[in-house]
Amino acid sequence: MKNNQDFDSQKKTLKTIRLTALFLCFLFINQNIAFAQTKLISYVDPFVGADRDGNTVPGAAVPFGFANPSPDVVPNPNFRFDTSGYESDKPIIGFSQTHVSGTGGESKYGNFRVTPQVGEINIRDFASDKKDESAEPGYYTVTLIKPNVKAELTTTRLVAIHRYTFPKTENAQILIDTGSVIFTGGGSGRRQRPISTTTRIVAPNRIEGTGNFIGGWNPSPYTLHFAAEFSQNFKSYGTWRNEEVYPNTKTVTGEQTGAGAFATFDTTNNQSIEIKIGVSFVSSEKANANIKDETGSANFDEIRNRASKIWEETLSKIKIEGGSDEQKQIFYTALYRSHYMPHDVSGENVWWESDAPHYEDFYAIWDTFRTVHPLLTLIQPTRQRDMVRSLIDIYKHTGWMPDARIAGANGMMQGGSNADVLIADAFVKNLKGIDYETAYQAMVKNAEVDSPRSAYEGRELGEYNTRGYISMKTERSASRTVEYAYNDFCIALVAKGLGKTAEYQKYLKRSESWMNLWDAETKSIRPRTENGEWMTPFDKTKLYMLDSPRFTWMSSPYYEGSSYQYSTYVPHDVNGLIEKVGGDTEFIKWLDEFFGMGNQNLRREGLYTHVNEPDILAAFLYIYAGSPAKTQDRVREIMRREYRTGRAGLPGNDDAGTMSSWFVWNAIGLYPNAGQDFYYIGSPIFTRSTIDLGNNRKFTIEAFNSSEANKFIQSATLNGKQIERAWLRHSEVANGGKLVLQMSDKPSNWGNANRPPSMSSK
Repeated sequence: MKNNQDFDSQKKTLKTIRLTALFLCFLFINQNIAFAQTKLISYVDPFVGADRDGNTVPGAAVPFGFANPSPDVVPNPNFRFDTSGYESDKPIIGFSQTHVSGTGGESKYGNFRVTPQVGEINIRDFASDKKDESAEPGYYTVTLIKPNVKAELTTTRLVAIHRYTFPKTENAQILIDTGSVIFTGGGSGRRQRPISTTTRIVAPNRIEGTGNFIGGWNPSPYTLHFAAEFSQNFKSYGTWRNEEVYPNTKTVTGEQTGAGAFATFDTTNNQSIEIKIGVSFVSSEKANANIKDETGSANFDEIRNRASKIWEETLSKIKIEGGSDEQKQIFYTALYRSHYMPHDVSGENVWWESDAPHYEDFYAIWDTFRTVHPLLTLIQPTRQRDMVRSLIDIYKHTGWMPDARIAGANGMMQGGSNADVLIADAFVKNLKGIDYETAYQAMVKNAEVDSPRSAYEGRELGEYNTRGYISMKTERSASRTVEYAYNDFCIALVAKGLGKTAEYQKYLKRSESWMNLWDAETKSIRPRTENGEWMTPFDKTKLYMLDSPRFTWMSSPYYEGSSYQYSTYVPHDVNGLIEKVGGDTEFIKWLDEFFGMGNQNLRREGLYTHVNEPDILAAFLYIYAGSPAKTQDRVREIMRREYRTGRAGLPGNDDAGTMSSWFVWNAIGLYPNAGQDFYYIGSPIFTRSTIDLGNNRKFTIEAFNSSEANKFIQSATLNGKQIERAWLRHSEVANGGKLVLQMSDKPSNWGNANRPPSMSSK
């Protein structure tokens, strides 16, 4: 009897297990079906990074579009570097058409601001508190409380589209400030400001204008034009300048001040006014033509739907499974931000005649070469090809490839000639349709011709090419030396591929220049004086640009970093760096100390900080010392600590998508060494990531059992074959296939022996 009872009990237990397993399987399948049916744009929050110095733009955009209508707020009285023009806690003063996203330094753009008002026009006070603010890719909306007007924004590449829903009134006002700019950052001499403006009312429903501006990140002057087409004829109109209003006048000019036009509408019957605002570097007529070409007769909702579809297609380049909803939101918002800059202004090249694609607002390749452009090479190769072609075309017509370019002129060089890295990255990854011979000429000019304007293009070569390093008599001497060394390695790679053997050997040897500043005593890159003596006193953890009265931000030996941070930046010869430190064991200890052994408060301590670029490759250097598990641990910790949802969700300036694309790479478990043809394998947070490579090719990364605890790789297969290395060649990814990782909560020895490529062999 007892045996029968035991048997029945076992049957019931097995049945319960089966039912539970079926239920869990059903739940898992349903969750995946639900995710597959959810629009990817619903996971994007354009407000992530809008606060805490992230400087992201919450307004409407399409991928790499120049027109980017977004709210501008009352300027910060402390002149912080809020280059987006937006902070959540400040009143809105209007909606300008041009912005840069995530940048630091001085501001740029913020042109042709539109402000709705009700009743008598008030030039003295445009500010209004807000409510019901929300945004999604390609769309932004808010209600301005003071006039009780609902504002909506969408866009195409060169046309901003506004819709304002007014209360029923005979005095609905729309004002355009032709001289508006984002007014933050820098001393008074560097702040962006208008030089002169002209505004014209040219038809019963159209206003045009031109603004000449100067200052900002790139202080060179630029001229921008607009044409604004309204969905209704004006009831009345006029112009304004400073605090004076001029009813019934059709033209106004301004100098170094606000000036523009206004239009009055009767909204007692039709409360909505739509405006299409074309922008152009060429002319107001071209701006008007852009309206016709890009919007035709389409209304606001139709254009919004187009923008939404473009973003859905763009985001679908990488599809993910697993992870939490929060992680999906962070991921797709980061992927969205990775498609913001540079801006595609092809057809708007007013600076020279050319049939080549034209991009402006690279704003700092020093930031974006590390993560943004390698991501585009993989998932948007046509875009990246055209961006590289644009850089080469800029060289052909100006004599130099830029590092930081915006609005038709080059901005401040932060470090090396890092367009060289983009050329090398495209070349070694076999990106087609690029004139690499001309590109190589541009790279060689960077390396051989001392730039007469090294603050804006090229290099400071006198000492570098004779001593093998830059001495402290020159600004940013140590960080420039390190970056120039890697730029030379990139030239060597292209020279080798083009069959230029002697040049390959020359630049390969020159890429060892970082060693000339290596100090064995402090185990760091240490500045030298003109006579070769070490900088004294010296602290490798000190942020000299912040914490020393001896140096300014730009005159410090290290640009935006410490010696310890820059000492991790030898991307081409990590094996050589390991030898300098003292071998694998000492190097791992050196890196552990750099990461602070778990210390979370590193922003001003000169150890690892994710708020800036010089050291964001550092977590992957453990792989060269035979410890991929430490890389897996570090990248998971950085993702957990530095990225979140919400308006303060980024670690600092997004830097035109650099910080966002760092997360995109690591969330799927890969990371590029920009300029070289391989990727590190990290620790994916999603159980499956599928990269659409185009031409019916996909690369899938499966991470079985991946979770917050299960962050360590135990084994891996590539297309069904075991691999024992924590890196992949670009061709192994770009040809399509499947990487399968077995994850666990325990570190393993997987990948310890097979080290990534390095100039020095072990």
